[in-house]
Amino acid sequence: MNEIDELRKKIESLPSGGITAKTIKGKKYLYYQWTENGRQFSRTVKEKEAELLKAQIEERKFLQEKLKEMRNSKIPVSSAMIKKVNAYNCDVRIGESLKIFAASVSSYKKRYIYEVIKNFIYNETHDKVFILYGLRRTGKTTLVRQIIYNMLESNFSKSVFIQINSNNTLSDVNKDLKVLEAKGYKYVFIDEVTLMDDFIDGAALFSDVFATSGMKIVLSGTDSLGFIFSEDEQLYDRCILLHTTFIPFREFYDVLGIQSIDEYIKYGGTMSRSGENYNNLIFGTKQSTDEYVNTAIARNIQHSLKNYQYEDHFRNLYELYEKHELTNVINRIVEDMNHRFTIDVLTRDFKSHDFGLAQRNVRNDRNNPTDILDTVNKPKFLKNLMKALEILNKQNQTVEIKDVHRKEIKEYLDMLDLTCDIPVVSMTDLNNRVFFTVFTQPGLRYSQAESLIKSLMMDDIFKNISAIDRKRITDKILDDVKGRILEEIVLLETKKANPEKDIFKLKFAVGEFDMVVYDSENVNCKIYEIKHSKEISKEQYHHLVDTKKCEQTEFRYGKILSKVVLYRGKNSETEEGILYRNVEEYLLELGKH
Repeated sequence: MNEIDELRKKIESLPSGGITAKTIKGKKYLYYQWTENGRQFSRTVKEKEAELLKAQIEERKFLQEKLKEMRNSKIPVSSAMIKKVNAYNCDVRIGESLKIFAASVSSYKKRYIYEVIKNFIYNETHDKVFILYGLRRTGKTTLVRQIIYNMLESNFSKSVFIQINSNNTLSDVNKDLKVLEAKGYKYVFIDEVTLMDDFIDGAALFSDVFATSGMKIVLSGTDSLGFIFSEDEQLYDRCILLHTTFIPFREFYDVLGIQSIDEYIKYGGTMSRSGENYNNLIFGTKQSTDEYVNTAIARNIQHSLKNYQYEDHFRNLYELYEKHELTNVINRIVEDMNHRFTIDVLTRDFKSHDFGLAQRNVRNDRNNPTDILDTVNKPKFLKNLMKALEILNKQNQTVEIKDVHRKEIKEYLDMLDLTCDIPVVSMTDLNNRVFFTVFTQPGLRYSQAESLIKSLMMDDIFKNISAIDRKRITDKILDDVKGRILEEIVLLETKKANPEKDIFKLKFAVGEFDMVVYDSENVNCKIYEIKHSKEISKEQYHHLVDTKKCEQTEFRYGKILSKVVLYRGKNSETEEGILYRNVEEYLLELGKH
């Protein structure tokens, strides 16, 4: 009877009801619904809380079945099964509760970095902790749950998952770990550790006290900057860092099953159990994208700076922090970087020689969306776009953003692995290298570019353009944006897959190679053009067959091994020996490395 009473109390301490989802205006909302004293209640919940509630509800149902069995069979239930949750200071999952928690991801495909974590868990490394960090929605908690789910029973029985909340401190975790260590738990997974205000300054606790005594500790969280700071200080040479933010096309293709490069351009950058639909929620609207930038990036940076060296690392951003403007300014700088990218696309394409040829080729086709741009005064049209953007920027300006602010925030964006600089080499001035910034989450860049274009095109400046023509212009501009983002994806992934080679864009007095892959060890190179098109046209590769450009390139970078156009069509070769290669196949092959 005592066991039945304890089990009943345990069941009453767990939530009842269920989790439901609704989609309103393209945005998914989660609701926790339950009945109390005959009345039905409902409230919205965030995804992480929904996952916790779902696991607790499932645990309640499991224990209810056990209670029913006890009443029917008079067989007592193991006391370990009814262990009170409040025996620990943090939210600790062990045993059946942990099994239920991990089982919900059993059908998910694994990210490639899964094997790295697995190797740490089962190898002989001691005195180090494993840090799994990255921006939100990049699969950190899912990876941990997959590791736990696939454990042998002998290892699972020694495993524990600890969920940190903002009220916990290192002292709470320390007390719990001592209890767990005494009970023989060896594999410890602690999620959202950077929520603790004292984590950065006391992180050595995990390596110096518990890892040295044989515990395998995996820390995860979304405040990437906090982990980088702790690695530089408290956990110096005592941790293994693994970043989850960069998700290459091949992983997007394999894990989520989304096999279109255009879908990757529009939504790439996050992982999810429901693939495209979930990613639509993140980068599908301006509102959801702004929310992601605000929570995953801006607050990430601010929270980490606030807790590092007693707020002594804000540098020139401290004034903005004091005025409660730092989060807003980070948001604006991220958005401004993507606005500048969009305007650069417009400026380049409106002045491009290739663009003009394309217009003349379709001059008589009124159904072609590019044709409408040939009927407008392009310099005036671009000037009006810039004017509309200037008005929009003034409306959003609440505080002055200085160059030093942009520089320091850009440094932090690089540290978060959100941005990366690609060099642009000028053949006319080889000593003057400049760089352009690419985003490792292409969906973020495309979403902000798309919302900007649509917003500008609705400005009164363009009131004399019909709705149909405005739609055609918008579609043409967005197609150009996709083309530029495709270039960035190829350059970024080629760079990451070939760290021993130089990857850059090469400019000439007139024209450019979209990408050069230079092997300085063997003194040779490959030259590329990158096109969003599915068609083959000589205009696409006329720079690649330019004798003078090729001679200059070989003089500087050695023998040209191949001349390639990456595009969305089928593999083929022209009479001039130019290889046309499908860009999706190129990226899939590249991803293997």
